[in-house]
Amino acid sequence: MKLELRGITKRFGALIANDHIDLTVLPGEIHCLLGENGAGKSTLMNVLYGLYQADEGAILLDDVEQRFAGPGDAMRAGIGMVHQHFMLVPVFTVAENVVLGHEQSSFGRLDLDAARARVREISARFGFDVDPDAIVGDLPVGVQQRVEIIKALSQDAGVLVFDEPTAVLTPQETDELIEIMRQLRASGAAIVFITHKLREVREVADRITVVRLGKIVGTAAPTASNAELASLMVGRSVELTVAKTAAQPGRDALVLRDVSVLDRSGRCVVDSVTFTVRTGEILAIAGVQGNGQTELTEAIFGLQTNVSGTITLDGTSLRGASIGDILGAGAGFIPEDRNEDGLVGEFSISENLMLDRSTQAPFVKHGTLQLAYLERFAQEKIREFDVRAQGTQTHVARLSGGNAQKVVLARELSRPLRLFVAAQPTRGLDVGSIEFVHERIVQTRDAGVPVIVISTELDEVTALADRIAVMYRGRIVGIVRGDTPRDVLGLMMAGEIPAGMEVAA
Repeated sequence: MKLELRGITKRFGALIANDHIDLTVLPGEIHCLLGENGAGKSTLMNVLYGLYQADEGAILLDDVEQRFAGPGDAMRAGIGMVHQHFMLVPVFTVAENVVLGHEQSSFGRLDLDAARARVREISARFGFDVDPDAIVGDLPVGVQQRVEIIKALSQDAGVLVFDEPTAVLTPQETDELIEIMRQLRASGAAIVFITHKLREVREVADRITVVRLGKIVGTAAPTASNAELASLMVGRSVELTVAKTAAQPGRDALVLRDVSVLDRSGRCVVDSVTFTVRTGEILAIAGVQGNGQTELTEAIFGLQTNVSGTITLDGTSLRGASIGDILGAGAGFIPEDRNEDGLVGEFSISENLMLDRSTQAPFVKHGTLQLAYLERFAQEKIREFDVRAQGTQTHVARLSGGNAQKVVLARELSRPLRLFVAAQPTRGLDVGSIEFVHERIVQTRDAGVPVIVISTELDEVTALADRIAVMYRGRIVGIVRGDTPRDVLGLMMAGEIPAGMEVAA
């Protein structure tokens, strides 16, 4: 099935998310839509899928214009979407999830036999090996994604959209998905692959269209270099490698011993974690999202209540201390959700830069806020961290993701640090902002500060880390050198310990 988008425009108030976009995807083709988060890729696909209505433009399938009032219309027309965050009901079986929304009944009863047969038929055709009676919540993430694909194929989709499909996959699962997309291409499907990961683009795409700020800014062949693709994405040349010398680790600084965390239901989400971070080194914590990394970070900063074990910084216990006391002791923290936990959107840049020091000198003197000092300080940090804004009084809610992250980074690095923890430090940033953030993290390490980076992006982990701790289901599977091969890290992210490897502290 041929897909054609003509002049698609979508506005949200004054924001133009899609600006007269033209795109054609042919049968038997993998067409990659490349661009950073916020470029307008997902908005465009949500228009295609009927989740949004375009303000201008047309959608054509096999040269026939379509009108979609919702996803049901798009699915009936032959469009299937595999979402980044799976649209599955965990307590349902595979067959029940596949038939959901398209239920067929026999004498008033749900006909699950037909759904099971459909799952088996598609699984056999593509080698998916999916049990139709398996409970979805019990399946590995990679298999759950196959269920999403089976759902789309069960409706005879001729156009398949994969929206950032590798965000929750291990490297091995990513390789399996790429092979599945190739099989689907061979079957004649037209595939739209949305991503911001250059390595995957070059590996699987037949054609590449680059979107920036809602507009198509260029096309490229899969033979284009990473540097060429990155330049198209951000509009300038970008250094894609992290320049750093070998670490010079010193004394033990942050020490965790047998740290466990229970969630509100009493489930163990961090299980007996032990490791040490030394001054002047970066320890990266790798793993697929949802394996305890968030809770571990929150335990270090006093944001989890049901914590056991010991957490010490330079010999002083952090367990039981408030986050204010921990920050006051010299710990810097970039939370994984900057908008929810790192910034106050309706506060100005200058106000956000003093959030954790709003009662301290030199910002406050004799109980009075020193506005002149705060203004000078904010102007200095805007220059130093290259924050693109109209001025110090700009509300951070009006900043781009990259500039908002720079405000968090400027605040946390603008005071003496004894520990720096960065959780998902480049999530949602363009490659230019990523380059800047990585440089500052390495500079912090080189200043002798112990650094922890928590990231689900394996390229980021291997670029920054001096040592890598891999988490799986709340436990540290192993701690390895920063130059450990991706395939070994991928196995560890799936819970396997390669032969001959021992867990290190």
